[in-house]
Amino acid sequence: MRLSRRAVLMGAASTVASAAFADAPMTSLRPIARTPAKDAVDSMVAGRGFSGDFGVLVADLQTGEVLEDIQSAKAQPPASVTKAFTALYAIEALGAGHTFATRIFADGIIENGILSGNLILAGGGDPNLVTDQIADLAQRLKDTGLREVKGDFLVWDNALINQEEIDESQFDYLGYNPTITGLNLNYNRVHFEWKLDGEDYVTTLDARSENYRPAVTTARISVVDRSSPVFTYSDIGDVDQWTVAGSALNKEGSRWLPVRHPALYAGEVFATFARSHGILLKAPKETAVAPTGMTLASLESAPLRQMMRGMLRFSTNLTAEAAGMAATAARAGTPRGLRTSALGMARWANARAGSITPSFVDHSGLGDQSRVSPADMVRLLGAPDVIQTLRPIMRDIRLVGDDQQVISDPAVSVKAKTGTLNFVSSLAGYIRTKSGRDLAFAFFASDLEAREAGKLTGAESPPGARGWNRRARRVQQDILKHLAFRLT
Repeated sequence: MRLSRRAVLMGAASTVASAAFADAPMTSLRPIARTPAKDAVDSMVAGRGFSGDFGVLVADLQTGEVLEDIQSAKAQPPASVTKAFTALYAIEALGAGHTFATRIFADGIIENGILSGNLILAGGGDPNLVTDQIADLAQRLKDTGLREVKGDFLVWDNALINQEEIDESQFDYLGYNPTITGLNLNYNRVHFEWKLDGEDYVTTLDARSENYRPAVTTARISVVDRSSPVFTYSDIGDVDQWTVAGSALNKEGSRWLPVRHPALYAGEVFATFARSHGILLKAPKETAVAPTGMTLASLESAPLRQMMRGMLRFSTNLTAEAAGMAATAARAGTPRGLRTSALGMARWANARAGSITPSFVDHSGLGDQSRVSPADMVRLLGAPDVIQTLRPIMRDIRLVGDDQQVISDPAVSVKAKTGTLNFVSSLAGYIRTKSGRDLAFAFFASDLEAREAGKLTGAESPPGARGWNRRARRVQQDILKHLAFRLT
């Protein structure tokens, strides 16, 4: 059953104020009857060739006309389109210029370059910290003149409430399902590389980034003779112990594995670089006590707006979760757990866009229990002051012809966020058409029965999932091309 146009867009004001939309008059989105000439999208959706639900809502941001409405009231898993909510939520709560600081504290007296006390590596929730930056932080510590630490080397990660995994229903070995803490490194992943040497595999685990590849001992892996499962994980104190099935490995290769003790991982990498500067540190220990004392060195993240642009382009789950949880902490005055923070974002969205009812279990869209309808998505996209925040940081979506060649037309622009899970495909954002119309759109597709059946196979990509998602993306492309070039 389709939601009425009045229920979809009544009261959602559009302040079309970005540079790309500067020539569009400000107006309220209001329902105008759809004409029969626009039934092409109905035909595309009806003949889509895959199972499940496909919801569509397209609205003109200048006139308020609802151009397409197909199952727009049905809430579906938004997948990574959730990150569009998160980007707006974080920027409005923290400010576009907000940065996350990673600091080194001295808890004690320093005399003649010797610290009689503890050294503390304290995370400020930066989700994008990488090994090269840890190396820079160690260099800054050296530049203070510190030569020796008599006490312990502590790591503090409680700027955010720790979450072992984003989605516990996903496989433990997926690098995009990391642990969340206030001290994160390399998106809380370790690089696993293998190479067959005779009859045995040589393996390495390191914290590589652009310029460095320090080995780590906080994660270990063994190749075992079995056919399945591909990976097993066990927590042996402060170490991640992995095993991998030898039958699943080719002669050589690599992949990222998640880190379940991120603070100790970051601490070990920092200690490696400190040692290279002649500063010997003890093995890192976690502390729950917020650091005090003198700040010896500090590293600031990129501004939040830049971070959110990267998140929307590369769909980094850890960035979304850390930013969303930091936003909730700022609003609430204290850190909240992941599920509570996601609920807070849903309540904010309801107030921000005017009586919409999204349901979130996280800030990244990895959990398939989140629900958003196309109608609610478009209402948020058209809410006051949203366009000028979201549209400039959204990803450019290329239109591709039947010959698989990119369609280039300077008059047409699509800025949107994609979302993909097995048997779930979503796309939402803004389009400027060839005729100069500025539209907000949301396309949500899902087959939740097939998704649940796929989980039972134990496969990372269950049978039929890739084909289903490919066909969903093809229909999305067909609708976009229709809107871009055939809409008058």
